[in-house]
Amino acid sequence: MRNSDEIETPRGPARIATDLPAGPLGALLVLGHGAGGDVDAPDLLAVRDAVLGAGVGVIRVTQPYRVAGRRAPAPAAQLDEAWTAVLATLRARHPDVSSWVVGGRSSGARVACRTATAAGAAGIVALAFPLHPPGRPERSRADELRTGLPTLVVNGDRDPFGVPEPGPGVEVATRPGERHDLRRDPAGTAAVVHDWLCAHGWTIH
Repeated sequence: MRNSDEIETPRGPARIATDLPAGPLGALLVLGHGAGGDVDAPDLLAVRDAVLGAGVGVIRVTQPYRVAGRRAPAPAAQLDEAWTAVLATLRARHPDVSSWVVGGRSSGARVACRTATAAGAAGIVALAFPLHPPGRPERSRADELRTGLPTLVVNGDRDPFGVPEPGPGVEVATRPGERHDLRRDPAGTAAVVHDWLCAHGWTIH
């Protein structure tokens, strides 16, 4: 089942695209987009297609600034506030879902990490996590990954934003030949996410 609608947040309306499996639902995976991108990025669509058949619903969230037509991202606190409001509404809409996994690509991955614990997430999927600004490795954002929750990071080995190191609870899958957009082999990236969700018991089969 596929549908889209909008959810009001303190920062304006966010848009959600919901895809639910035809059969039993094991978990819901909520994904955010990159700073100037959208929820139709190849890796996000590939993940959706890969996990639906395993009983995982996917909800892709477009932040209010993108709904309003702006490409420059809102400040981090505003992104987090809107994302948290969306998750609260989604939980009310799907009260029978016991496992919520949050994530996204690039900026969306950072938002998911910063808010996951407060949102009661079971785990995090971080695609193309931007470890640091290009050429500025001293400005590391590694602390955002230290949530205490099971976390999967999928980054390309040629990503100019860097590749995080694995740590307690943080698994890092490095995709050969991929850059920040993870466009060379979206299906391969999605397979990594599928297998990780399966290993944690969040799929139906």
